Amino acid sequence: MLSKLLGIFWNRGKDPDGSKDVTIGCGSSRCSLSFTSLPSPPPSRAELATELGVEHQTVVGAVKSLQALGQIIETELRSTKRWELTAEGEEIAQEGSHEARVFRSIPPEGLPQSELMRLPSGKVGFSKAMSNKWIRVDKSAADGPRVFRVVDSVEDEVQRRLQLVRGGQAEKLGEKERSELRKRKLLTEATLKTYWVSKGSAFSTSISKQETELSPEMISSGSWRDRPFKPYNFSAHGVLPDSGHLHPLLKVRSQFRQIFLEMGFTEMPTDNYIESSFWNFDALFQPQQHPARDQHDTFFLRDPAQAQQLPMDYVHRVKRTHSQGGYGSQGYKYTWKLDEARKNLLRTHTTAASARALYRLAQKKPFTPAKYFSIDRVFRNETLDATHLAEFHQIEGVVADHGLTLGHLMGVLREFFTKLGITQLRFKPAYNPYTEPSMEIFSYHQGLKKWVEVGNSGIFRPEMLLPMGLPENVSVIAWGLSLER
Repeated sequence: MLSKLLGIFWNRGKDPDGSKDVTIGCGSSRCSLSFTSLPSPPPSRAELATELGVEHQTVVGAVKSLQALGQIIETELRSTKRWELTAEGEEIAQEGSHEARVFRSIPPEGLPQSELMRLPSGKVGFSKAMSNKWIRVDKSAADGPRVFRVVDSVEDEVQRRLQLVRGGQAEKLGEKERSELRKRKLLTEATLKTYWVSKGSAFSTSISKQETELSPEMISSGSWRDRPFKPYNFSAHGVLPDSGHLHPLLKVRSQFRQIFLEMGFTEMPTDNYIESSFWNFDALFQPQQHPARDQHDTFFLRDPAQAQQLPMDYVHRVKRTHSQGGYGSQGYKYTWKLDEARKNLLRTHTTAASARALYRLAQKKPFTPAKYFSIDRVFRNETLDATHLAEFHQIEGVVADHGLTLGHLMGVLREFFTKLGITQLRFKPAYNPYTEPSMEIFSYHQGLKKWVEVGNSGIFRPEMLLPMGLPENVSVIAWGLSLER
């Protein structure tokens, strides 16, 4: 194909004074090859197809291939505007405008308007013919409104203008006339792109393969001296490196977050990595002598060692519940110490954030049901192994509403885990200091062929909720699991 095209350039382009330039044009409806400074007209589409035996788009592709070979040819892309008829414009140029056809369809004795409107050009042509004052309507006729001619003959200016455009004489039309035709969607402006092609400094009718690599054999034999090498394109873009991917853990985190949002939950603020023992333990009705509050399980801070700002009214209610009982509970019957509650630590669970969120909810009157979730880091002073680090992520969901039961909790858990693709669930009674009743959540693992624990859940105890100020008939169901464990 390239050799044939070069042959055409050579044979058509040469004259006694040397080679001439050629052009290849591609518009919305045609492609053409033309030669500047030649007396003969450009070859027609049929002539070009006959010489090459291919479609014109293939010729354009061949020109681009020659461009890629270097200085074989030189090209320049030029764009010109031209006016073309639309499909409706072509029809009107042949058959006449709608208004002229309406005029011709009306006999001397007139035509019922209802019958005129059923004609193919009736609706459009009637309004145009009326505005041109070619026709009139007699509404007093016995058989209904009747349309009559006003003039004996008309000149179809629309057809005449479109025929000028079709004949390549669109420049004879004024801007106003072209604008009217465009408004009627009879005329459109098209762009004709033309490749002006001339012989380059390295023009040849034969194409030799350009080498892309210098091999040891070329160097040893010296053949590299006689071989053409393709120049490096230092402006070419290389393959972009893969980047910006989410870490697998963050990807799973975003999937969990999306599930909560789909279920109508609101994300809790969880930016308190450093928490007081009060919010982390005491507010959850966890006694101060509980083993989890020992230094062997919790990271305590040296500086600042104690929290200074606590809601003291709420603190006193929590103290009374721990040491004396209340709200139907006997409490733990021990001496509760404020200094112990002030100790700062790295939070051991995001339930501390849940306690803060529920306390804020209790201050809003009247009570409004709410659904919260959090996914964030927690820290525990545990023995490190292949599956347990001192830092990991905890997922937690909380629902607060009137009269919630264990059945509601099981229903929410089944919906939550189903969205994860986990459909086989079991629940086992468990103990948590701040939930009663409590349940461990198990799922059947198809690969391991056994039931594995996937989470913990329960209903928050009244000893935790009522000191916050929540109404007595409000229950809070909650569950949690680890993101990576």
